[in-house]
Amino acid sequence: MTDEAPSCPECSQAMRFGGFVLCKREDDGRRTCRALWRCAGRHVWWGWADRPDEPLEACPFPKLGL
Repeated sequence: MTDEAPSCPECSQAMRFGGFVLCKREDDGRRTCRALWRCAGRHVWWGWADRPDEPLEACPFPKLGL
């Protein structure tokens, strides 16, 4: 993971790290963590913790970011 917080892809506000969620990745079948991010506009995004260069995806479980 990088030390710099990403900007929200939807509203460009700075995001805050919200923890990790253990998930099963479909493309390789591995269990790995997703890093959870939330902006002040209440948008919730996540990305694979072991693939920091990939773009963030909208989290389908927005209550995880509370």
